[in-house]
Amino acid sequence: MTPVHFSFSSAFTLGLMGLAFHRTHLLSALLCLEGMMLSLFIALALWALQFESTAFSTAPMLLLAFSACEASAGLALLVATARTHGTDRLQNLNLLQC
Repeated sequence: MTPVHFSFSSAFTLGLMGLAFHRTHLLSALLCLEGMMLSLFIALALWALQFESTAFSTAPMLLLAFSACEASAGLALLVATARTHGTDRLQNLNLLQC
């Protein structure tokens, strides 16, 4: 495994572990999810550069667009949750009542 592949896989794994084990606030979960998406974007962009084909060059931009939509939806949920419950702690939320 090259050092570049190791760094991107470790960045993705670090974001995944942060999402799995550090779920106290909704904002920290969203940041871990964005870190995972950023590492996927950079890895996909480098993968497209290695093939040197125009067919794969749109995939990183498509992933970036979906990541931006996911971030905006997550922040909208964060604002709505903070307004209704007064906090963004995940332990105070009952997701079955939503």
